[in-house]
Amino acid sequence: MAVAAFDTYAAAKTLREAGFDDRQAEAAVAVVHDAITGGVATKADLAELKADMLKVAVGLVIANVAFTATLTVALIKLLA
Repeated sequence: MAVAAFDTYAAAKTLREAGFDDRQAEAAVAVVHDAITGGVATKADLAELKADMLKVAVGLVIANVAFTATLTVALIKLLA
C-alpha cells in the first residue's frame, strides 16, 4: 500500500521562509499532518480488526456446529 510522505520539517521551514513565525508554521504543519494521517489505519488497528474478525468467524463456526447438531438430533427423533 502506498503511503503519502509528508515532511513536516520541510513544510515548517517553507512556511517560516514565507513569513510565518515558528508558532504559526508549526500549527499549520500540525493541521495539515493531522488531515493527512487522521483516517489512516495503523498496523495495530489492522491487527485488532483481524483479531475481531477471527472471533466472529470462530463464533459463527461454533453456532453452525451447534445448529447442525441440534437439527440432526431433532431429525433423528422425528424419524425414529
